[in-house]
Amino acid sequence: MYDFVVVGAGPAGSRFSRRAAERGYDVLALERGAVGKPLACSGHVSTDIWEFTPEGAREELLQNEVYGARFHVGGPDSDDYPFYKREVVSNVIDRVGLDELLAEAARDAGADLRENHSVSLVEEHPDRVEVTASTPDGTETFEARMVAGCDGPVSRVRSELGLPEPGEKLQGVLAFSDEDDPGDYVDVHLTAPRFFAWRIPRGESGVEYGLAAPPGSDPSAKELFDEFTAEYDTETSHFCAGMIPVGPADSVTSRRGFLIGDAAAQTKPFTGGGILYGMTAASHAAKVIDPERPGTLLDYEEAWREDLHREIELGHWIRKCYSLPERVQKVGLSAFSGEIGVHMDKPTSFFSTEHLKKLLSGS
Repeated sequence: MYDFVVVGAGPAGSRFSRRAAERGYDVLALERGAVGKPLACSGHVSTDIWEFTPEGAREELLQNEVYGARFHVGGPDSDDYPFYKREVVSNVIDRVGLDELLAEAARDAGADLRENHSVSLVEEHPDRVEVTASTPDGTETFEARMVAGCDGPVSRVRSELGLPEPGEKLQGVLAFSDEDDPGDYVDVHLTAPRFFAWRIPRGESGVEYGLAAPPGSDPSAKELFDEFTAEYDTETSHFCAGMIPVGPADSVTSRRGFLIGDAAAQTKPFTGGGILYGMTAASHAAKVIDPERPGTLLDYEEAWREDLHREIELGHWIRKCYSLPERVQKVGLSAFSGEIGVHMDKPTSFFSTEHLKKLLSGS
């Protein structure tokens, strides 16, 4: 009998596994395939990422430092509106390497993390959960006091527990070129319906191109992506695709189960990124959930929502600006472009004293 079975060993799952193991709990983590593969997420993150990683991670994973973003309402040749800081705003990292490093940290803390274990069934009982998975040795069933669903936007655990779906899912696509681009700005194009396309320089590691759009859009996300990269006159490889959940449901907990990360739609509505939000929620879960006291699941619901609800709510409002008429976008971007005091993971920072000073000074 484990204390927790954790389904999924991405950043959220590995973070929870590590923290729960450090608190003395018996943790089994199951990853469907190999940790970090296939890649389905951008490697552009805020500098806060290093607060969640073991010592030495920055030196191992860092690919580039970013000081700002150029916003466009058209293609590469359209006018750009720069937003920047005088210090590093964000980092570009080895995304697969991040997953591998966080999984190893969970193992080092005492979690039993097993790859190539694909969960097919989750059954809740009054005193335990049973998690059935296909493994290299055949089908196995594991018992635990609680199950943590950290298995991404199309979560098997969420489905098995009967928990509600995220408010929305977007289709994300990305790929990479082998361009050597030492630039320190990302390019954001407000050209995809209800979202955007991006170009992220990764130094000697090439350039990442990506785009997200609602499923079923016409043209499709893949067709829009092909048009986008054609405008940049570039060839890409290592194409990746995945769903981006937006909008957490009213509940991410059941009797003996809970969701973290993309499975819980703990993401930024205005970028789709969820690494920091997911790991933040994982830390709350490990701190407050007692596997022998199901009532503590409510403490988790309260803790992560108190921390992230306002940021997510403001993120929805920012995203609405992506669908404004082009002329309105240009006026807004022109008015607010320049030096900023905004944190890329915290929309509330738009109202910070630092940022308001930047706006009032006309910088």
